[in-house]
Parts: sequence; C-alpha cells; structure tokens
Amino acid sequence: MLSGKEKFLSVMRGEMPLKWMGYAFEPFPKTPFHAVIDPITIWDILFIQGEYVVDNWGVAHRFIPGEDPGIIPIVTEENQVIKDMAKWRDYVTFPQIPDDLDWSAAKEAAAAAREADEFVMCATFRGLFERLHCLRTFENTLVDMYIDPDSCYDFFGAYTDWKLQVAERLCDEIGPDIIHSHDDWGSKQQPFFSPDKFEELLFPHYKRLYDYYKKRGVIVQHHCDSFIQGFENYLVGIGADMWQGALPENDLIAMRENTKGKLLYLGGLDQGVIDRPQDEVTEEEIRAHVRAAIDKYAPGGLWLPCIGGIECINTWVTPIVIDECNRYGAEWLAGQQ
Repeated sequence: MLSGKEKFLSVMRGEMPLKWMGYAFEPFPKTPFHAVIDPITIWDILFIQGEYVVDNWGVAHRFIPGEDPGIIPIVTEENQVIKDMAKWRDYVTFPQIPDDLDWSAAKEAAAAAREADEFVMCATFRGLFERLHCLRTFENTLVDMYIDPDSCYDFFGAYTDWKLQVAERLCDEIGPDIIHSHDDWGSKQQPFFSPDKFEELLFPHYKRLYDYYKKRGVIVQHHCDSFIQGFENYLVGIGADMWQGALPENDLIAMRENTKGKLLYLGGLDQGVIDRPQDEVTEEEIRAHVRAAIDKYAPGGLWLPCIGGIECINTWVTPIVIDECNRYGAEWLAGQQ
C-alpha cells in the first residue's frame, strides 16, 4: 500500500489512473500551515504582533491576533523605506541573518514529521514582489515597474541574493522536502502586472532562486492566491513544481491543459464563499462547495483541493473542509474504478 507521501507525489507526477484524492496537505504535519517554522522566518516576520511594529527592514506592520487576517504592512508616502526607486540602494539595508538563531525547535519538528512519514515543508514569506511593495507604497511599486524597470530589476536581483542566503541556511539546517514560497501577484480578479512584465523583471531572479532549491533536492511549492491566468507556464519555467492558492476565478482547467502535466494545482475552493462566520454559511454549504470542486477539477488529475490561504480565517471552517475533501475525495475516487 502506498504511503500518503507516495500518493501525493503520484498526483504531482500526473500519474493516471489517480491513486488518491483528498485534502492537499493530508500527508503534511498537522501544524499551522502544515509547515516547519524556522527561526529565520520568526526573526524576519513572524515575531510581529501589535498595532505598529517596525521590522528588521524598517517596515511598519500591524497584526492583532483575532482581528487581522494576517500581518499587514502599513506603508505610506511618509514612512516608506524607499523614497526614490532610482536610489533604492541609498535607503535599503539588507538585515544580517543572525548566526546564533536557535534551530532546535525547527529540527525537532522536522524530525517528528519524518518519524510520522510526513513531508517536511518550510515556509518562506515576503517574495520578491511583496518585499518591494513593503519597502515602497503599493502604488509606487506598480508605477516603478513600468517607469523605472532597471532599478526594480536591480532590487529584485539583490533581494534574490539575500533570499539565497536564507535558502542555504534552510537546506543546511533542516533539509526540507518542500519549500512553500509566498508571493502574491494579483487580486482575485486580475494580476497586478502583465505576464510580459513578470518575464522581464521577476522571472530571471525566481528561476535563480528555485534552481538552487532544486539542486538541493527540494520540491518547490509557489503560493499565489491570485488571478494569474497567463502566468502558468512562467511558473513552470521558474521551476515551481506546484501552485498553491489556485483560485477558481482562474480557468484552472485551461491552465492545466496549457502546462501539459508539468504543474500540480492546489486549490479550487473559493475562500470568499466558505470561509465565513457561522451565521453566514452552513456546514452543508461548505461541504457542497468542496464536492462541487472535486467533481469539476479532479477528473483531469494534477489537482488537489485546498483553500487559497491554507488555513481559514474562521477557524471552525477548516476541519469541515479537510473532512469533506478526504471523505468525498475517497468516495469520488472509488467511483472512478
């Protein structure tokens, strides 16, 4: 009998007939975001909690647990770190990763995952685009990508060098099976920039970053819960093995056909529909939504169900989603045989 990890890898390889259909992160640790949280990530961003907290990059954030969906950059014309994109090097100081970080908890979590025959996944946040729009206002970032692309390209390259330092430490200290790399490139309705602009400014640097992980034997999971139809073959090109956050606002069936078996899609559930307070959605409506997604996307393979954000903001929803993905996924698969 195949293990959960083997079944997941079979789906990722596009093997048919399907050997498994269920919640995408079932063979991962049952921890928040199913990831091993490393000390660099804590030092870089996850320490933030409060109304106005300035990080190691000089960027202000807000995060009030129970009120905010996540850590929110507070970037204005007045407090933005980069005042002039053409002179970004005058403003940005890349923080030195401490040598004395305590890796013991992360190593213990990784060992526990391996003992349970689960994937060891590390999460790395603030991707290339997200880091720039934290250092500069969102609007200025988008304008700069078009009126000063050379400076943006230069920044993305320098930041990739920093991200490669993180990658080396993660691989040396933990040796993850999978890296969950986070960078949102659009809203639910449209991308923030064109595929051509992505190819020009971001593609070369992401390819360099993901090539390193691949050389270290790490599977790349790129998170982007956005409308990015037209970017799918760029995801393949930069070395992503899977796209997590595949929103149903995209034509996922057409995108899957375009990538010709080279990309696993994790998503298909509309978080805006099901991730709601108990007085706004019923358990049966959540389960029906999961069943409809499996009926629609599972037949083509190379897809597993999950919500875009992995964890629901309304925590009561998550166990229902997981249960229905596994329950109906098994029922659906049995019906194919």
